[in-house]
Amino acid sequence: MPDTHMNIAAPEDRALTAEGTLTRRTVLQVALAALAPLAVAPEVDAAQTAGADLAPLSPTVLPPGVRSRFVDNVNGLRMHVLEAGFETPGRPGVLMLHGFPELAYSWRKVMAPIAAAGFHVFAPDVRGYGRTTGATGTNVKYDDDLRPFGTVSKLRDALALVSALGYRSLAAVIGHDAGSPLAGWCALTRPDVYRSVVMMSAPYGGPPTLPFNTANAPRSTAPAADPNAIYADLAKLTPPRKHYQRYYTTREANENLWHPPQGLQAFLRAYYHMKSADWKQNQPHPLAARTAAEWAKLPRYYVMDLDKGMAEQVAAEMPSAAAIAACKWLPDAELRVYAEEYGRTGFQGGLNGYRGSPGDVDLQMFAGRTIDVPATFISGKSDWGVYQNPGALERLEKNVTTKYQGTHLVEGAGHWVQQEQPEVVSKLVVEFLRRNA
Repeated sequence: MPDTHMNIAAPEDRALTAEGTLTRRTVLQVALAALAPLAVAPEVDAAQTAGADLAPLSPTVLPPGVRSRFVDNVNGLRMHVLEAGFETPGRPGVLMLHGFPELAYSWRKVMAPIAAAGFHVFAPDVRGYGRTTGATGTNVKYDDDLRPFGTVSKLRDALALVSALGYRSLAAVIGHDAGSPLAGWCALTRPDVYRSVVMMSAPYGGPPTLPFNTANAPRSTAPAADPNAIYADLAKLTPPRKHYQRYYTTREANENLWHPPQGLQAFLRAYYHMKSADWKQNQPHPLAARTAAEWAKLPRYYVMDLDKGMAEQVAAEMPSAAAIAACKWLPDAELRVYAEEYGRTGFQGGLNGYRGSPGDVDLQMFAGRTIDVPATFISGKSDWGVYQNPGALERLEKNVTTKYQGTHLVEGAGHWVQQEQPEVVSKLVVEFLRRNA
């Protein structure tokens, strides 16, 4: 399959052409057995009504054609959903999954354009975020059980929402940042439901592996490599460093993000700015290996100073008042929506996703499986997220997918590609959907 990287500079640029038509495959018995629990739960969790006093987002903060609503009994949650194209029944559905620190609101700029092409587009606040409430939707704590925040649980949430909205299958699932590997998992585990997949900004690495041919091979006496050794190596650098994902697993991370010294909106402004194309220091390129020396080349929002929290780390890069006023993709009024939502909930619901879930060991049953529906990857040309895991994009293109239809790196966008360049992203997505209808 093609693995050409296309640098998309303007809406009129053409997307890659599919090499073949979509063939529907039946799901493997093992996949069906593994995901049988993903059916919608018949009972409503007693805690589901928690947060029922929350209203939908005001139409004044949403683009025309996008509405906010709640969907009850979604795997024990009262799920907050944004949607567009809902006026006409029977449209093919498109599910959008956001990342961190994002919300369903992160898709606001692309929903109506994709809906205008004939689709019903819906984006939930993922479990632990925003206005989605229920057993694990509000007042999330560091010491809470991590299972509800794991990949298996979120796969159940996605499938339950699809079913609640009356779909047996969708035209596509689309994910950004942490939502990108989640979208990849959706397509890999349930190709009968998710007929294509668009991943953005974070390449999905595929299912975990199992030890192979160990019964017939001589037992090795060499000690196994420690995947965590790199974190100690980072701390030995000059100056000492630490990886942001490691930091996000710590107890103090939520408080640092939620009540930063500079104020929440100022923190979010600096964080979003530093990971965008507006921060001109973002000049990403592939890294040679997963080593401390190579990781040290990443900006400090990825590989932080050892003695700083994220709030302190990004404070030095706070844009000027003139730069903020000139930021058309995230004006203060839109940033305020994020600040108000995270100011109410904190960040622990999202941070718990970085810590892993004991239940996710079950995903090993998909070892060796590939994504066998049409797939594509979109990111900003100024996004280091493409390269932070060395070799991840190449594995996605050549090993994880079997019907890959190209990588698109969008000019004028960093990590927040669907917000920074919504016209280009909308066009790419619509072309992909039409090609694989």
